Amino acid sequence: MDIGPPKERVGTTPAATSPPAPRNRDRLRRRLRLVVALGLVLAVLGAGGTYLHKLFTHVYVDDARVAADMIAISSRVPGWVREVNVIAGDRAGAGTVVIRIDGRESELTLAEIEARLASLEARRAELEARIVQVDAQTSSQQDAQRARLDSAQAALPAAEAERLFAESEYRRAQDLMASGSGTRQRHDQTRAALDTARQKVLGAVAEIRNVEAQLAAAGAAREELNVLRRQLETLVPQARELAAQRDRAALDLRDRTITMPFDGVVSRIFVDPGEYVAPGQRILLLHDPARLRVEANVKETQIRYFRQGTRVTLRVDAWPGRTFDGVVERVGGATTSEFALLPTPNPSGNFTKITQRLPVRVALDPAPPDGLLRPGMMVVVVGEARE
Repeated sequence: MDIGPPKERVGTTPAATSPPAPRNRDRLRRRLRLVVALGLVLAVLGAGGTYLHKLFTHVYVDDARVAADMIAISSRVPGWVREVNVIAGDRAGAGTVVIRIDGRESELTLAEIEARLASLEARRAELEARIVQVDAQTSSQQDAQRARLDSAQAALPAAEAERLFAESEYRRAQDLMASGSGTRQRHDQTRAALDTARQKVLGAVAEIRNVEAQLAAAGAAREELNVLRRQLETLVPQARELAAQRDRAALDLRDRTITMPFDGVVSRIFVDPGEYVAPGQRILLLHDPARLRVEANVKETQIRYFRQGTRVTLRVDAWPGRTFDGVVERVGGATTSEFALLPTPNPSGNFTKITQRLPVRVALDPAPPDGLLRPGMMVVVVGEARE
């Protein structure tokens, strides 16, 4: 049996070569990778160039914070804390009551002083009424005695005239009696008339003396007015003293109600209801959110770039990607090391030179939105490095 060459299978074709599509994809991927790498290199070079440009043309101060004037409210009077109406972070307007201290003792003291003042006022009214009464009584008595004195003094000349007439009549009767022309009866009548006239004169003189004595007594009674006026004058310093004590007690009572001195934010509270506070003890801290600023410590080698009025840019760590504008408001007159509690003298001459820092105050211009910045936040101050 002859074996011939194998027959081709029905439906089979010769093997074909692989298509070029995978090679094109690889080439495209390599090109994309090259473009991306080139873009990344350009981006890194651009970022590095920008960084280097800013590094050489700007000054950065990392040692900066948002600051505000912290007002410490202390107690002027001792006592137990009855109410604490705020907590740290609360906003309160001027005059808002934040803390009350027990004031019952002050209320009693004030009531006692007011009662003493009322008693003193009643005493003053009594003395004034007494002065008016004594003045009226003694004045009327003096007027009456002066009238009596005038009447007695007017009666004395008449009595003297009557006595002189009686004496002349008596002498005439004696002469007639001696010559035998007069009668005994006439002699006795003229003698009796003379005695009566003499008694009238003595009575008028006695009346004058009596009235003068009573007038002197009325004058002495008016001296009581001076005594009463002196007593009234002594009430004036007593009233002033009591008024001062009343004002002091009222001030003590008012100081037991602690209010906000301005529109601000309560930063911290150091007491709780029921605690006892002493005079001068710090109770709470306040600050005005409308008067925030930035305080930085600038190296002495860079201070020439921060003059008063220089514009700067502020970056707050709490708000990444957001910048604030500021202007240098004040540059310190001495480095911070000059105010250290422990000075660093160098009598031996061996020392390590350290770059000193000067305090710089930066005002926020324009002011940020209310509540965006808080005291103590870290800030980076960026200024242009040009003199």
